[in-house]
Formats: sequence, C-alpha cells, structure tokens
Amino acid sequence: MLNKTKTDATADFPADIHWASAWQLREAIVARRLSAVEVAKHFIARISRLDRRTHSFVTLAVDAALEQAQAIDRRIHRGEPVGPLAGVPVSIKDQFWTKGIRTTSGSRIYANHVPEEDSLHVARVKAAGGVIIGKTATPEFGTFWRTVGRIAPECLNPWDSRCTSGGSSGGAGASVAAGFGPLALGSDSGGSIRLPSAMCGVLGVLPSNGRVPSHGSLGSTLFLCSAGPISRDVRDAATLLQLLAQPSADDPLCRLDEPPDYLARLDEGIAGLRLGWWEDQSVADQVDADVVATIRKAALGLSDLGGSFVDEPVVLDTQGIDEAWRVLDFVDRYASLGESLYADVAARRKLTQYARERFAWAKGVSGADYSRAVRRRAGFVRSFQAAFQNCDLVLAPTLGFTAPVIESVGPAQRIPALVAYTLAVNLAGFTSATVPCGFVNGMPVGLQVIAPPNQESLVLRAARAIEQAWPWSGRKPAM
Repeated sequence: MLNKTKTDATADFPADIHWASAWQLREAIVARRLSAVEVAKHFIARISRLDRRTHSFVTLAVDAALEQAQAIDRRIHRGEPVGPLAGVPVSIKDQFWTKGIRTTSGSRIYANHVPEEDSLHVARVKAAGGVIIGKTATPEFGTFWRTVGRIAPECLNPWDSRCTSGGSSGGAGASVAAGFGPLALGSDSGGSIRLPSAMCGVLGVLPSNGRVPSHGSLGSTLFLCSAGPISRDVRDAATLLQLLAQPSADDPLCRLDEPPDYLARLDEGIAGLRLGWWEDQSVADQVDADVVATIRKAALGLSDLGGSFVDEPVVLDTQGIDEAWRVLDFVDRYASLGESLYADVAARRKLTQYARERFAWAKGVSGADYSRAVRRRAGFVRSFQAAFQNCDLVLAPTLGFTAPVIESVGPAQRIPALVAYTLAVNLAGFTSATVPCGFVNGMPVGLQVIAPPNQESLVLRAARAIEQAWPWSGRKPAM
C-alpha cells in the first residue's frame, strides 16, 4: 500500500517511509501520494511491533493520532491550506501536557494523570498539522540522565540494548533513532536533549534561554530549561523550532521578539565563520580518548567547508559551575513541584530514589547558597561571552564517551563528567546542537555546535553544512 510511484517531489523518498524526513512525508501527504492516515497507521504498527526492544514510548495515542490524521486528509481533500507539519507524526516527551492523553512525567504519582489542556508547545504542533503519535519515556520529572523510573521499563539504546539511551529525553532520542517518527519534542536543562541525541546518533537542538516560551510541563527551571526538537534531518528541526520559538505574553521570562526565519538561511553554509575548539581539561582523565579524538577530527573537518579555526583553543573557567548548576536546577524544580510532593509522606514513598534524593538535597539549600549560585552563573556567562569575541561558533564534544552500559552504573549515580560539556551551555543560557559525527566501537558520538543566545540560526546552518557534507541519516540501527 505504501510503495507509491516516485515523482519529482518524492524522487529521493526512502523505500521504507519510517526513514523519511518530516518534510518528505508532508510533501507526499499534501500531494496526495500518501494519506496522513496511512502514515499514522504505518508508524503505529511499527512502534507496536518493535518498541518492546527499546521502550521509548510510555503511551501510544492511537485513537487521537488517527483522528488528527483524518482531519488533515479532509482538509487536503477539500483544497484547504494546511500547516508546515501536515500529517507528520510527532512524539511528545511525557513531561509536556497533552489534552486527553495520559501525561505521567515518569512518576507513579501521576500514573493516571490526563491533562485538560495542551502545553503551548503541543498546541503549536497541532496547529501546524502535526499528528501526536504518543508520549515518549522520561525519568521522573526529567531529573536523571538515564530514562528509568517506576512507570515503565527502562528505555534502551537502539544501537545496543545493553546501553542507556541517555536522559532525560531518552525516549525521544531513541524513538527517532529507531525510525518510530521523524520528529520528537524534548526538553533540556543540563543536556537532556543533546545527551540522548548523541548517544542514539540523531540531531538534538537546545534553544537559548527564553527563546522558547515555558508552559505546561511537570518540572521546569527558571534559568536552565528549554523545549527543543530531536530529528534525523536539520530542515525538520528548523521547522519545529520555528513553531516553538514564537513569543508568548503568558511567559514573563521568554523573549518577546520574533525569531528569525530559520529555514531562509539554512543552506548558506559556514564559509568565513571563525571556529573555536573547546576541550575541558578538567575531565580529561574521565573520558574516552578515542571518542574525543573522533569528535575533534570531525570538528577540524569543518575547515574543508570554509570555516577557519582560531589559533588558540577555547578555555572556559568551569570551576564551581557544576555546583552552581545543581543548586539552580534542583532548587527550582523543588520550588515548582518537589516541595509539595516531598512533604506528602504517601507521595514521597512513590518517588524514585533519585527524585527523592534530589528533593531532599534541595530542601537543605539556603538562600545564601542560591544567591552564590546566581552570582557564579553571572560570572560564567561573562566568561562564555568573552570566548565569542574571537569566534562565531564554539565546537566541542557533546559528551566524552559513548552511551554507558546500564549495568556499569548505579540506579541513582550522578556522573559530572557526563554533563561537563552540556551543562555549561545551559548555565550560560546559550544555544547549541549535537550533530552525529561518527562511531566508536559501533556506537554513535556527537559533535556539539555552540553559539551565543538567539543565534539558533547559525547553529542550524552549521549543522546543515555538516549534514550535506557528511550525511548521517544513512546509517541506522538494526531493529
């Protein structure tokens, strides 16, 4: 049924539609070479058959997805205009509210929680014609780097089921890597989009602080957290980010300026851009040298695309930033959600070990501790800004090793070296993306492209240049 005759619009359309990009699917649906219902049924069947290996979905929204797909087909049949995601399956991290669809945030406390409204992000996806295919797995309230909790089995890496998919958007990253949908909505306060994307071999984008409004999530932070896209295609990520980044008067902390057109300059390349390489020497003895060398080689390859590296490597003063980040992240989550749950003895018993320990630690943080963390953040922002006086983009590993084997780490173990390169970007409020750049021992690794606030367009341009020069979408895990 899905083997359609190829025409100019779908000349490069994959034989298996689950590896098609979002824009390819939309073109085929709008041209009526595929129906949105066909596409939705295909992905529902694939997830139902294969996700038992990865556990990337917590809830599959079969009825809602088919209803949305039918509505898109009717609009196309009547010749009515449709949005930029018309008929495209989009998965939603289970932290974000979805009207009429269970939203657990990975917590037993919310095991049967069904919101009465959509988060702003989900509403924008729907308004653009996106079909909400289901909710992807997250650790409880997005507070752990492995996607493990007490709601569903741990989410596993599609490349090797012995390994973690990362977190906290681990279900989102694994679902895109496994061909369960071309686009996923995730969130990131210390690496939660970029770490699972790098571990699973896909693209993940962190928007700068305030670029994407906050609304409708179980667990968030003031300075650090942002919603963003995970995909296999840069154009797809740019399309979703365009929707997410529109301002909202309902969020007093978001930017109110209109975002630039991320698609308009996507193919301008990086010729003439100044590039800096950042390698954190403080974790040099805690990372895999082969992984860092592979990523560095990929980064230096950007000089072949017209970028020029500055003479001196980027050096950042990261002393104390892990502690500052921990205070800001843990305390903000405690204030917005954890305090009431931790005070309720019955609810506290339902928490995972890592969530309970995090809330208990946050409870003991003083106002003076929080003030010192704010000051350390301000100082680090200044130092990060200084790094961009001599370069337009900073390149770095996303993380310095491949996805850890699950049995090698504890159930609540925190590994500072894991977030050494990602956490710093959140703390500064900058933007970055992780781009697939190779494999080490059969597992994917990611190059992180970093830019100052509101320079998402520049990050996407660099990611697109890499994608065109060294396409990554052709290599897929054996499902």
